[in-house]
This record gives sequence, C-alpha cells and structure tokens, in this order.
Amino acid sequence: MRAGSLRLAAWRPHARAVRAPWKMEDWLTTPGSLTARLVAHSARFRVRRLHQQVGLCLADEARAIGLPRPERVWEREVLLECDGRPVVFGHTVVPMRCSASDWPLFSALGERSLGTTLFYDPLVRRGQLEFARLRAGHPLVERVRAATGESKETVYYARRCVYRRRQGLLLVTEVFLPEVLDLAPSATLKNTK
Repeated sequence: MRAGSLRLAAWRPHARAVRAPWKMEDWLTTPGSLTARLVAHSARFRVRRLHQQVGLCLADEARAIGLPRPERVWEREVLLECDGRPVVFGHTVVPMRCSASDWPLFSALGERSLGTTLFYDPLVRRGQLEFARLRAGHPLVERVRAATGESKETVYYARRCVYRRRQGLLLVTEVFLPEVLDLAPSATLKNTK
C-alpha cells in the first residue's frame, strides 16, 4: 500500500463494512448522543479539550464539508474520558465560510461536550453516519497517538457525521480507542462494588 493512500480513509455507509469486532460495532452504531452513552458508562465523564484553532482540513474531509480541496477550517480536538481514561478522540471541522449564527456556541465550548449542543438544538440536522478503519499513517491516527502517548501499532475504528444548522456545516469524527470496550454501564459498576 502506498504511503499516500494511508492518508485517506475509506469511509463506508455501513458499520459492518469496516469489519470491527462486534463490541466495537456496538459502540460505532450508538444511536443518538455518544456523550450520553459515555456518561452512563462512567462515574466521572470529562471532555478534555486538546485545541480549538484554525487548521487545514484533511484530504478525506474536504468533500464531506463541501470543499473542492483541503482548505483552512475551524478545528477542535478533544479526548472524551471515562473515569480518567481516554476512550474516544473527537475531531471536528467547520468551514471558514460558516458564521457565528450558524454555530453560535462552537467558539465558546471550552471543555463542554459538543454533543450536548448538537442533540438539543432543534435547528440542527444530523446527516448519515459513515464508518472507517484507520491505520498508522492516517493523520488522525497520528494525532490520537500524540494525544494519548500510544506507541504500539493499533487499528482504530471511527465514525463521522455531517451536521447542518442554518447555512453551516460541521463534520464530527469520533475515533474509538480500544479502552472503550472495557466500559460497562454505571449501574453495573455500582452493583459490583
């Protein structure tokens, strides 16, 4: 496989196409808010913001957000942590042409969950989920490794979705870390103590 092809992900409309283990597929296909599910699977949930700044979108993101080629975008990256352990890496891009009225809370999120604003705003329309298997060489894998300190070669499973609000587009990509498979519903955690 050529190095250039590793920089692109093959995004599929069905989770089964990425051949994830069944427990991972269950996480990938979480209906509704992933944040709500993570909260239900931990005693302490945290959004750790890594950065929020202007950046260049990835080659496999440009078309999804209506750009002819990679361009400058607003970019936000976070780690979603359950009980002190990172379980999901979140990467969001918003085209520069989008206005503050399209996404009024985006610039002020801080360490709050983007999901809580997306799922409770009646103006937000969610697109179809897409799924991919990401390998070393893909820029998001390199960012995950830098954020978590992970050094071993791991295949990551990811999902992404375009959200629309007014005239604005926003692309959220969630990369699931292997640790997400260790989570159990918090009711189960309480009953075992």
